[in-house]
Amino acid sequence: MEFVATPEFLCAALFVSVIVLLMFGFPVAFTLAGSSLVFAIVASAFGLFEVAFLSALPQRIFSIMRNEVLVAVPLFVFMGVTLERSKIAEELLDNMGKLFGRIRGGLGYSVCIVGALLAASTGIVGATVVTMGLLSLPTMLRRGYNPALACGSICASGTLGQVIPPSIVLILLGDQLSTAFQQAQFAMGNFSPDAVSVNDLFAGALIPGLVLVGMYILYQVVIAIIRPDASPAIPKNEEDLREDGRSFVWTMISTLFAPLALIVAVLGSILAGLASPTESAAMGGTGALMMAGYRVSPDRGRPIVIGLVCLVVMLAITSLFDLRMQRDEISTIEWAAIFVALVSAIGLVYGIATAILRVYSAQDSSGESILPQIMRQTLLVSTMVFVILIGASMFSLVFRGLHGDAVVENVLHNLPGGTLTALLLIMLVMFLLGFILDFLEIIFIVVPIVGPVLLQLEIAPGVPMSPVWLGIMMAVNLQTSFLTPPFGFSLFYLRGVAPKSIHTIEIYKGVIPFVCIQLLMLVVLWFIPELATWLPQAIYGP
Repeated sequence: MEFVATPEFLCAALFVSVIVLLMFGFPVAFTLAGSSLVFAIVASAFGLFEVAFLSALPQRIFSIMRNEVLVAVPLFVFMGVTLERSKIAEELLDNMGKLFGRIRGGLGYSVCIVGALLAASTGIVGATVVTMGLLSLPTMLRRGYNPALACGSICASGTLGQVIPPSIVLILLGDQLSTAFQQAQFAMGNFSPDAVSVNDLFAGALIPGLVLVGMYILYQVVIAIIRPDASPAIPKNEEDLREDGRSFVWTMISTLFAPLALIVAVLGSILAGLASPTESAAMGGTGALMMAGYRVSPDRGRPIVIGLVCLVVMLAITSLFDLRMQRDEISTIEWAAIFVALVSAIGLVYGIATAILRVYSAQDSSGESILPQIMRQTLLVSTMVFVILIGASMFSLVFRGLHGDAVVENVLHNLPGGTLTALLLIMLVMFLLGFILDFLEIIFIVVPIVGPVLLQLEIAPGVPMSPVWLGIMMAVNLQTSFLTPPFGFSLFYLRGVAPKSIHTIEIYKGVIPFVCIQLLMLVVLWFIPELATWLPQAIYGP
């Protein structure tokens, strides 16, 4: 029988070959671009692919580079790495452990709460898991905690940064879903579609993220009740809990104030519509740098405090007065406000410059300056994201050139059970891919293919699928990819810092209940979509 190549076969072969090559450990960006180029050449030889499609690649790369939303990625990475290097997590874990340690399961509760706080202020999964693994895991094991429960709590809490904003996952999903939603609307004949933005996803993810934290803590409470020996309380006479009440309260306030202020400033400015995600990320990066500079030498932190006060003064003045100088009439009060704003700007620059010098002069245990480490890590992560995005653009271009989008649309539209079956199938595929692929590959491979098709479906007669709801469902699903063996990154991070007495199978056993909780969260979102859609509608309107 003579073999006849078809577009459907080549699309399936391209997708499978990419997955197989990634499983063998080949670099993601080059696997996506290289496989796509090879299949484009082969398909062109069979007359199934127009080489002219590849001429659109430079324009796609240019569009990626000038996308202002994606500029937030390196800025949020910089903010997260800076906060991780400033040892804020260590203080939070230490004080939360003292606060909750007196009750059964208290250390587990503190890990969940600190994980949520770090998720909302850093969003860097690796840094969070490693930090909590180094600081909390030995303490939990020494206090008699079940090893599997301790490991599972740390891994799951560390992944909250993928669903609680500001999250790199939500930024990348927002960018991909925005394009997919436009394509879906164009296909349905709507040539002036509403836009879906990263702001919408940030607002939509806030309540589900907090509910997920609550479900983690509820699980810990249940375990503390039915298995008290798995998460015992710290005796009141232990040295870890001895501290004057007044000084402890002041320590808690001082420890929580900085990260909470940063969270309110970054998320508040985004949700209130005062700043775009990119502008808020820049503000967050600056705030993190000043916090790190203050922590280096608190006794000489007056210039940084002055800079922060000047920032508050500037925000107040800009909201109360018109500071534009290109006007015919400017009142005396406005001239005074302009003068105060200029002086405040000088004070802010002075505080930022002082923080930069402090962080640059600070050294870690190896004697290397902290600031170059922060810049190098930010560069590595940001470069990885954008190179993968360029490779994914090549993949989606060739896939569409082979009419793969039409194949996927035809399959999903003709599934028995309609929208429910289609969504379940896609969620199952993403969940299974999470066992072998990173969230970046899943976002850049799967979402551009299935997003436009899913967003044309109706979840009920006359009720179109909400792109915000779909994005949050995908984000929660992608969070499981950090916990599912064998390639869950949180498992690798914790394995690297866990004591040798902890067996890998115990880490795997510990994360299984939390993966089930995340899947339960998907079910809750299916039956209560308002968890994801209410807040964006309340803030930005329907």
